[in-house]
Amino acid sequence: MSSAEGNLTWIPAADAPELLAPPVAAAIEAGHVPGARAARIDAALADTAAFCERYEVSPEASANCVVVKGRRGESEVDAAVMVLATDRADVNKVVRKHLGVRKVSFADQAETEALTGMTSGGITPVGLPRGWALLVDRAVAEAGPVVIGAGERGAKLLVDGAALAQLPGAEVLDLRVRPS
Repeated sequence: MSSAEGNLTWIPAADAPELLAPPVAAAIEAGHVPGARAARIDAALADTAAFCERYEVSPEASANCVVVKGRRGESEVDAAVMVLATDRADVNKVVRKHLGVRKVSFADQAETEALTGMTSGGITPVGLPRGWALLVDRAVAEAGPVVIGAGERGAKLLVDGAALAQLPGAEVLDLRVRPS
């Protein structure tokens, strides 16, 4: 039976900084996500579908972080968007409007890695650079325990969705694409 914990061995994230990208470890140490736990995974299985299947984690208990870049004239804004793995973020309407930008696109992978200090496939809202927007879908904030990236492809974090809503700069919104 699938759950948030799946068949992984979870340990307190504060006791496993070697599993985390440095900015994630620093945020954990600073107490940004109390009770966070970490688990080592096969880096080749970091993508959501493969991860959930192999580790018996319910997709409803897994949240994805996508990084977008918004532009209006010469100004740019970087944002992380969190939605449950079963949902898609409404980037072109809700996210674009909320950020107050004319155009929004998915951020360049290499640039995102350089800016965040995290590895693609493990990007997480925990430990984002100062000044970034963090948009958390209401379903994530209300989900209870959710599995998210650890900043590295070879690990995952288990956190309470409500703790993500308390991260610096976080805003809770209805971000999911709604059926027409």
